[in-house]
Amino acid sequence: MKKKSRYLDAPVEPFTVERNLTADEILSRMERISFQGRNLATAHRIWQKMLADDVTIFLGMAGALSAGGLRLIVAHLISHRYIDCLVSTGANLYHDLHETRGQHHYLGSPHADDAALAQERIDRVYDTFASEQEFIGNDIWIADFTATLEPRPYTTREYLHALGGHLWTTTGRDGILTAAYRAHVPIFCPAIADSSIGMGISQARQKSPAFGHIDVIGDIVESANIVIRRPRTASVVLGGGTPKNFINQATVQAEFYSPEVTGHRYALQIVTDVPHFGGASGSTLEEAQSWGKLATSSARVTVSADATIALPILVSAMASTSQELLERRRRPEFTLGSRLMTIDGQPVSRERFEAVNESAV
Repeated sequence: MKKKSRYLDAPVEPFTVERNLTADEILSRMERISFQGRNLATAHRIWQKMLADDVTIFLGMAGALSAGGLRLIVAHLISHRYIDCLVSTGANLYHDLHETRGQHHYLGSPHADDAALAQERIDRVYDTFASEQEFIGNDIWIADFTATLEPRPYTTREYLHALGGHLWTTTGRDGILTAAYRAHVPIFCPAIADSSIGMGISQARQKSPAFGHIDVIGDIVESANIVIRRPRTASVVLGGGTPKNFINQATVQAEFYSPEVTGHRYALQIVTDVPHFGGASGSTLEEAQSWGKLATSSARVTVSADATIALPILVSAMASTSQELLERRRRPEFTLGSRLMTIDGQPVSRERFEAVNESAV
């Protein structure tokens, strides 16, 4: 009898329907099916490994996820420290601010008459509507707040921490910005100019040329220092975009100053883009290894799916399976009062980080 191939050891197990299955039970069964279902189950397992290990976890957030109803999932991840640092597009933070201020996005249709919407000053994000008049009010609110700050350059991390604090003080509501402020989780927004937050900041500049100066190069210094001071890192990416590359380049920049940095130890991404058009959003995690963004031994998975489908299932499962891990994990503590952050109270080594310190003076 011919010996059975080692490739035929693990049979696919058809998913059987049962009433009252929890999200983690569903994902557990999905480990034995195929395609993106199995990848989503693998993402669940890898994220649990991140929480069990001594790593700093970055979350990248792109696309219209706040407008699409996922902002409180991200706030939950921040508040319960499933993640330690958020890198987001400005749009997601702006739409979060919009709802934290007590306003809404509305169920719409991708087949709406856009000329009619424009006449009524209603903005459309695919199948979701919002009031342009309310957005104008947000812009003015951001400008007025920005004009209260000391007139000096701010990294986006500094600025968004202050913005989250003002938002919490004035609203007392849960959201991404307010959760990050309360949990002392840093937020970076490397493309802040490409958003309505940037537009609001620019309106502050119109009040006085001294206001609204954002130091995006300082963001590179600060994000690299997070990695330098705690080289074991992990990456969770939703939707690719600028946040994905910013998280990855933090390890590359950190490695320039510290040989201990070898790339993220864990990585999962939930993306809809594909790699064969050459864009960074769709690039594979394997490709990232060639740049030194991921360790060659990293545990990694790509889930090719819409985050509005995958993330609610994944985080619901994590809520059931990860409580003990969250209680045990050593969370990095960030000091947010200065340009260069320290982690866990560890001072910067003058020899190793001389170039970083000089660039931040």
